[in-house]
Amino acid sequence: MAFTDVTEIFTKMPEVFNPSAAQGLDAVFQFEITGEGGGNWYVAIKDGACEVKEGTHDSPSVTLSMSAETWIGMVNKEVNGMQAFMSGQLKASGDIMLAQRIEQLFPL
Repeated sequence: MAFTDVTEIFTKMPEVFNPSAAQGLDAVFQFEITGEGGGNWYVAIKDGACEVKEGTHDSPSVTLSMSAETWIGMVNKEVNGMQAFMSGQLKASGDIMLAQRIEQLFPL
């Protein structure tokens, strides 16, 4: 099923969370989604559990900024994350290596 809505993606993330991929991970992913349907969300992972909240976290481990179109495309596997980063469609700050784990943590 292809996603068409940013909120729908963040709502689904806890359901598909893969705790075995989060072994020993204590991290916060901040998502800044711009454009229509965008907003700020953060995903906190600690002790094999995840929490997804709308809003901004005080001290995220990594911050990912992109348009709603780019985020939906990445989740639907229509946009390659590395290509989006290299072309400037996706901006990352903080522990950029953490961003590469999103696909294993949340097999959407």
